[in-house]
Amino acid sequence: MAHLDVDLVIIGAGPTGLYAAYYAGFRQLRVAVVDSLPELGGQITAMYPEKQILDVAGFPSVKGRDLVEGLVEQANTAQPEYLLDRTATGLEHTDDDVTVSLDDGTTVTAKAALITAGIGKFSPRPLPAGDGWLGRGMEFFVPSFAPYAGKDVVIVGGGDSAFDWAIHLEPIARSVALVHRRDAFRAHERSVQQVRDLDVDIITKAQVTGMFGEPTVAEVEITVDGQEPVRRPAQAVVAALGFVADLGPLQHWGIEVQKRHVVVNAAMRTNLERVFAAGDITEYPGKVRLIAVGFGEAATAVNNAAVVVDPSAHVFPGHSSEGT
Repeated sequence: MAHLDVDLVIIGAGPTGLYAAYYAGFRQLRVAVVDSLPELGGQITAMYPEKQILDVAGFPSVKGRDLVEGLVEQANTAQPEYLLDRTATGLEHTDDDVTVSLDDGTTVTAKAALITAGIGKFSPRPLPAGDGWLGRGMEFFVPSFAPYAGKDVVIVGGGDSAFDWAIHLEPIARSVALVHRRDAFRAHERSVQQVRDLDVDIITKAQVTGMFGEPTVAEVEITVDGQEPVRRPAQAVVAALGFVADLGPLQHWGIEVQKRHVVVNAAMRTNLERVFAAGDITEYPGKVRLIAVGFGEAATAVNNAAVVVDPSAHVFPGHSSEGT
């Protein structure tokens, strides 16, 4: 058990939280960063380290792990205290400060708190036919492409992750099939067209209804609506069916939540005094959930929090190129 005193405690170490940590240092704030995952980078590190990210300013395309590496290097200039693999379980606030309790007994007292927890804790949606096959040829995420070289791969899903992985695995796998239960996709149109232009077998109105092999998968059974099941070789199955998000204890802190998102105003303030939020977790009219938007919200939140920490400070910090 330990206790920390800082100016700003940030809950969430994804891209928005890391940029907020850097910006807190730019405002001369002492900062602690809490995350339930054991590594920095949030969902990108956990699920999409090899994914090419196309909507971050200044990068026509940047690999997820490279973006996180740059954000960590930038955040480290603020010398933050990282509290990883620990979940924030409680939040109490007074007129003077905020105290966050962690599941290992640690408490962090700060002048302000910033919630950048993305979608909260997440768990993958199960593939019914994949019960018992996790780690035996079936995975939910693709943190590295190398293990799929020369294999017959079946990807189940119709979202961005399914199509991104199909794009990256097609050049190295022996074959790639993408199976989706509908004939319409949730993925970005550009990604869908890219996959259509590749040597990928797109099977729609279909489901993976069986997996076979010992000790690891060797074949899958695919059933198209109205047709007899068909088996095809598969030494690797990726169940990219999305995930279930849970805000966890945060829902019980008295923060206004709307459809699993934290409601904020233009200053990124929540309904609780001294508590701010930024990134995918926030909700306000016109909200767009992009990493690029999270960066701007982080700067807005930190600059407004700086005035809460020190009432003599100004919201506008001056331009970084001027040297403050």
